[in-house]
Amino acid sequence: MTAQLPLPVPMIGGAALVGLAVSLVEGGEGGRVFIHGELAYAWDARDTVTRRFTAVKLAEIKAASVAEIAGAFGIEPVTLWRWRQLLAAEGVAGLAPERMGPKGPSRLTGTVMAEIVALRASGLSLRAVGAAVGVSEFSVRRALRLKAGDGNEPGTPEPAGTVGTISVTVAQPVLPVLPAPVDRSGERAAARAGLLECAAPAFAPAARVPLAGLFLALPALETTGLLACSRATFGALPDGFYGLDSLLLDAVFRALAGEPRAEGATRLDPEALGRVLGLDRAPEVKTIRRKLTHLAGTGKAAELITAMAIKHLGTSTGAGGSGEDGLAAVLYVDGHVRAYQGRKKIGKVHSTRLKFPVPATEETWVADAAGAPVLVVLAEPGAALTGELRRLLPSLRTIVGDDRRVLVGFDRGGWSPALFKHMSGAGFDVLTWRKGATTDIDEHLFNTAAHTVGHGKARSWTAADTLVDLPLGGTGEVFQMRQISRIVPTRGGGSRQIHILTTTESLPAGELIYRMGSRWRQENYFRYARMHFALDSHDAYASTDDDAERSVPNPAKKKAYQQVLAARARHAQAKAETDAALLAARTPLPGSNEVTVTSAAHNTATAPLWDAETALEAAEASHQGIPARVRLGDLAPGQQVLDTETKLLSHAVRMAAFNTATTLDREARTNTGYARAAEEAHTLVRQALTGSGDIDPTQPGYLTIRLDPFPTQRATAAIAELYQHLTNTQTRYPGTDLVLRYEVKNRKPSLTE
Repeated sequence: MTAQLPLPVPMIGGAALVGLAVSLVEGGEGGRVFIHGELAYAWDARDTVTRRFTAVKLAEIKAASVAEIAGAFGIEPVTLWRWRQLLAAEGVAGLAPERMGPKGPSRLTGTVMAEIVALRASGLSLRAVGAAVGVSEFSVRRALRLKAGDGNEPGTPEPAGTVGTISVTVAQPVLPVLPAPVDRSGERAAARAGLLECAAPAFAPAARVPLAGLFLALPALETTGLLACSRATFGALPDGFYGLDSLLLDAVFRALAGEPRAEGATRLDPEALGRVLGLDRAPEVKTIRRKLTHLAGTGKAAELITAMAIKHLGTSTGAGGSGEDGLAAVLYVDGHVRAYQGRKKIGKVHSTRLKFPVPATEETWVADAAGAPVLVVLAEPGAALTGELRRLLPSLRTIVGDDRRVLVGFDRGGWSPALFKHMSGAGFDVLTWRKGATTDIDEHLFNTAAHTVGHGKARSWTAADTLVDLPLGGTGEVFQMRQISRIVPTRGGGSRQIHILTTTESLPAGELIYRMGSRWRQENYFRYARMHFALDSHDAYASTDDDAERSVPNPAKKKAYQQVLAARARHAQAKAETDAALLAARTPLPGSNEVTVTSAAHNTATAPLWDAETALEAAEASHQGIPARVRLGDLAPGQQVLDTETKLLSHAVRMAAFNTATTLDREARTNTGYARAAEEAHTLVRQALTGSGDIDPTQPGYLTIRLDPFPTQRATAAIAELYQHLTNTQTRYPGTDLVLRYEVKNRKPSLTE
């Protein structure tokens, strides 16, 4: 239709050129559109429908570009795009503008508002006041606010802003419901040809987007340092459609949505998750595994986790590092056994959870004072916590970054007075339970020890603060430590004493008791992560041969020692029986003073003792002759170890996901007025992360996420406060300059309003 050559000037006086073929004349009486000088469309001043229809048809016949048509009609390109969608879905009637604001007269007249204020002043609840005057509880709140001087008049629409405690935007743009994602076929073709470094995020306006709540994780995720530390550690992935940020964001979002493993990508809608990533679809399982394998091949997974730990302790207030009393941080260390159920020959480790030895790998975890994971190190098979603690100290000092003392708490598995002395000399304070039988402390030494926890709640215990000397081996040397003793009840109705050992002198007894009890937060993380983040899953099925030259404990040595113990027990029993027989032989019969002991009788009585001594000497000699450690290749030829790099990468992602959820929980408790935040903050956040909403990129420089309201008003009000707090962080979507803004949609008015 517009293929003929354009005229050099418009034939209609005062007309504005739109492209090369269209002239637009618009004034107070209406408007007219000419195509190559021929009148094509006309409308009068109030005919909004025809005006919009004209703009849409000009775009559909490609009489000019979308930007030129939108500029001539004084609208944004996205508005013209929305008109085209409405015309296609609903016909011409869909172009009719809707009347803004309330659709009927307000029930909050001056008389009704005065009655609401009077009833509320009498002590009635908001719900009772609403029932009495025939309006909803929401209207009662609004009336009370207006009477208090809000500035709005009854019957006028609410401005965009805050309604009660719920952030709303009345003039919300009409967004298309789940339109087709942004076409990225050109970029995918370029990626296949090796001409694209990575696809940048691009967002199209869309309403009712599933998983839109995952956008809430981005401000908290930024504090974990996962993306920044990954860029510094790995640089970038090889050229392709999915870049490093997209890969890691996909992994974190899947973990928060309940699918932490790569196979979980098959159970989430790829287009829905792709909209959150700013792509047309999320990566598939084979793509995820291929790119994770590439990152694992660099051998820098441990470096990434260390960098994240440095950022965590440098920015987290939950690490216990206020700097007071010279403490840099409060950390907890514990071992974790990850059982293996496959067919590969993996070394066995005793699992305290399963109560028997199983093929497994061992990990050493470090958590902060709040129980949040900070660092994980893959331990050698069969390693003890004492050895792992000694090996971990240089890494902890690197993470802390200065020479301040660090309080390290662990359980009885790390019991070793020699280790305690070594840690104290290296600038680390010990916090652990005392192991073995000990003498009870005198009850007159017990006093009240108190401590105020972070949320202001005071705790108190009855405890004794004393000093003890621990022997260091058989040299006679001792190491003095501080001992905090408590009296706890037992099941039978009695009581017993338990003892905490530490090397710090700066912390009071009450805080030390609280810190030792808080070590269970780390155990809670293991339990929670097993259920929700697949902590014990096999993220990689590859394995390598174990070091055949590695020295390992000789199990024959342990068996020989058991034989020594049995021989000692038999010797002790034989000695007791011999002493009893000799005593009887030396004791005269009643009524006689004579005792006769012959050599034969003596030899008969002592023969079992001589046999037991001979057996004991043989057992001890056999035990001494067995080496304590042997080559792994001689003990278990062909033993394998599971891939560690991929597992460490998975741990880094899941640690970031857990710390992200924990941060949001903490913000919900501290920055909202939710009455049950202490009990329900975690549930509230999980519900928000998997909720649906709108993606609105129409305002330049901003990406507005407008989430659907919750089923209850109090939950919606609380989450709206959280949205406002997250908006104030001014977080940018990774890889873009778009600042994230969070809102909650208006709740539809009920029939009683």
